[in-house]
Amino acid sequence: MSGPDAAGATHAPLAFAVLAHHVVTLDAARSDGLLSGFDLMSPYVWRRDAAYQLLVRVLPNPLGPDDATGIIYAGTSRDGQFFEMAHDPAIVPGPDDVDAAGVEDPTVVRSGEQVMVFYTGVEKGRTRGSLLVAEGHDITAMTKRKVLLQAPDGEGNIKEATVAQGADGKYRLFYEYAREIEPGRAASRIGMAIADSLEGPWTVADDPFTVRDDAWDNWHLSTGPMLSRAGKPNVMFYNGATDDARWRIGWIAFDENYTQVVDRCVEPLIVPPPPRLRSGIDIAFAASCLDEHDGIHLYYSLEDRVLRRATIGWLVTE
Repeated sequence: MSGPDAAGATHAPLAFAVLAHHVVTLDAARSDGLLSGFDLMSPYVWRRDAAYQLLVRVLPNPLGPDDATGIIYAGTSRDGQFFEMAHDPAIVPGPDDVDAAGVEDPTVVRSGEQVMVFYTGVEKGRTRGSLLVAEGHDITAMTKRKVLLQAPDGEGNIKEATVAQGADGKYRLFYEYAREIEPGRAASRIGMAIADSLEGPWTVADDPFTVRDDAWDNWHLSTGPMLSRAGKPNVMFYNGATDDARWRIGWIAFDENYTQVVDRCVEPLIVPPPPRLRSGIDIAFAASCLDEHDGIHLYYSLEDRVLRRATIGWLVTE
């Protein structure tokens, strides 16, 4: 069903349906594993040759004042659901202050034989999060390169990068940032920057879209993965929430150069089940997707704790 931002759209209305949900497991997260008892977030999955590759943010539960807010581990899988994890992390905090407190939310971009990982670095003291990049031929041997983007005055942490290339050849970098909406109350928003190459420099542009007052995404917005098919609008599976932080996953569609919203969901695509524990949080959060032969495989987290994969169908409408 077309949303309220789709005025003037010339394409057939878009529609998606969730066909199945699957549990994503890591061998290292078993009761006797290296990551047993840790929270798992931001699963970024992509294909390389015949295997599935994974980067995931790992953090202790509960998180202590001196603990890293995230360490990024890598894994591989034959089926995209059960991953064998490397013993050593792929990206760790430090030694520079810019990411000394944690490394979070990896996003992978292939550039020839190189793998570029856009990630959030949390500064020493947890005062600010900036967007950084690490690069290498293999996800188990990454080298940190530089800071790509830092939040300007009046905006909070930059995180949850999503990278897409328009028909004009330029790259769009979507990211989450915090904006003060009322005195003492901040909300997450989605920003965008543009560059001629993945290495930048990146120029901040207007926000690509915003909240809707009377909808499920009326307070918070955060980026999600992008899906591009020839002859179809570009679709982002984004994350939205109310002011009490009940996060759901929806979708929004753009034109070929991400200059205009052409369609948007009315209702969320994925609503999380009730938390397993009373202490759990009401959140489903999309991180990556693959366009596979049996549907769109959307990887997401529940309760900022466990990993899931949804199979989504792109429905044909007239």
